[in-house]
Amino acid sequence: MSAVMTAGTTRAAGRSRPAWDPWLLGCTFVLLALGVIMVYSASVAYADREMHNSVYFLIRHAAYAVLGVLFMAFTMHTRVRWWEKAGPFLLLLGIASLCVVLVPGISVHINGSSRWIRLGIVNLQPSEFMKLFMVVYVAGYLVRKQESLKNFTQGIVMVSLVVAAIGLLLLLEPDMGSFVVITITVFSMLFLGGVRFWHFMCVLGAGIGSMVLLTFISPYRMARATSFLDPWADPYNTGFQLVQALIAFGRGEWFGVGLGASVQKLFYLPAAHTDFVFAVMGEELGLIAVLGVMAVFGIVIARAFAIARQAEAAGQIYGSRLAQGLGLLLGSQAMINMGVNMGLLPTKGLTLPFVSYGGSSMIVSCIAMGLLLLIGREARASGWGRAG
Repeated sequence: MSAVMTAGTTRAAGRSRPAWDPWLLGCTFVLLALGVIMVYSASVAYADREMHNSVYFLIRHAAYAVLGVLFMAFTMHTRVRWWEKAGPFLLLLGIASLCVVLVPGISVHINGSSRWIRLGIVNLQPSEFMKLFMVVYVAGYLVRKQESLKNFTQGIVMVSLVVAAIGLLLLLEPDMGSFVVITITVFSMLFLGGVRFWHFMCVLGAGIGSMVLLTFISPYRMARATSFLDPWADPYNTGFQLVQALIAFGRGEWFGVGLGASVQKLFYLPAAHTDFVFAVMGEELGLIAVLGVMAVFGIVIARAFAIARQAEAAGQIYGSRLAQGLGLLLGSQAMINMGVNMGLLPTKGLTLPFVSYGGSSMIVSCIAMGLLLLIGREARASGWGRAG
């Protein structure tokens, strides 16, 4: 005998719904705990000098982590279909916020970029939310246009135009890193969603060509793109940040110099508690910790795609496409951040999800994880209910 569950699924009477994915929950809290520890370690000297309070960034980062967990818990108790319906509205909200951040007097100008909107004591970074909103929207687009994805215009051109419009707004900030993450994530979703291979390759080639052109016409981006190839050629200017990061990894060796014992964080390595916290981790905790963090993100990506398969098997196509997009979003941003820290990629202003200091990044990462957990639970409940 079976009873009707909420969310349209069924289960046997007297039996509970499937539990939340323990691997995703475990990885989330491991990364959050590691982030709190490393942000404090990496920022203590800077906070003491600039804010006259050595725990300034620790308190704020811990508060962001708690807020992120609350957002994650709230997201876990929504419904996947709500997000599918909200996709177009979230896209419009994201585009509007990217326009607002370009208005003089409203945005906060930091290090040559206008990426933040001041909201009292905190700054909101719309580009972080745009990444999530774009994934939510494209997942719905792939479902709505499922029958016409083989068509060049409906399958890939329309989404490409949306990406191009968002890219233009991001480049005006400028925020090339977010544009790269959105582009990688969206076009990977389109490829997995079933667009024709040659359509995908044509647009991919055009996208790569556009990025190369944008790099060549901007001296700032050109310097960033070339400095990582040989940072030691100009170690006190364009290559300074990467040189300091590489020194940090070199000092860390296998097991690190010890928690709190980093030298590079003492005003040598810029953005030590934000974009380059991974380098400080490598110096203090060594290669073992670096490989451990890579493994944790590998588990997150693997679980995201496993959940996507479960959702598709349960007939929840939107949930499947959304899980793929969320796994790609978290995975691509993590890989780019780690690649930048290790000198494998040009410098980008991207945080390490769940670990780096930054309220907007923390909240978006936690919402993304909440959605993955929600999709996984609904997929298991649906499949289990039919079996019951």
